[in-house]
Amino acid sequence: MIGRLRSSGNLLAAVALAAAWCALWGEATLGNIVAGLGLGLALIAVFGPPSKPGVRIVPLVALAGAIMRDLVESTVAVAREVLTPTDYTDERYVTVALGEVGRRHLLLIASAVTLTPGTAVVDVDDSTGAVVLHLLHGHREPDTVAHVHRLAELADHAFPSGVAR
Repeated sequence: MIGRLRSSGNLLAAVALAAAWCALWGEATLGNIVAGLGLGLALIAVFGPPSKPGVRIVPLVALAGAIMRDLVESTVAVAREVLTPTDYTDERYVTVALGEVGRRHLLLIASAVTLTPGTAVVDVDDSTGAVVLHLLHGHREPDTVAHVHRLAELADHAFPSGVAR
């Protein structure tokens, strides 16, 4: 059991658990830090270290950047649609099959897509990793499908599951 605690990754995990403990108590006092470290080390000793995959910062930043760009671009497109007198909408539903990668990150992908104006997730099939989208501008279907696949890929790189590819 003590061998599990000798890794610097495990110490980092214990520090992260201590930070979470302090956040739960609402303050980082010496007592909370010591108790959090003790609890974190005990959890690692009993249950083992956290799973290896973790979070990758650079892909996470790329994913966040893609989502932010989507928010800006789609907000401008929807605002233009609302402000122009001509109706250019071409609503349609499209199913995007994301497969295993999509299944692992379905909630994140569905949330990211639904955040963007002009696109909404109307159904999710967690057994296949497929999402059904409502598009305000149907002519953008090929771009949207490719983009949702790209979001799934970015999510998989940011939050690897350790599943062999």
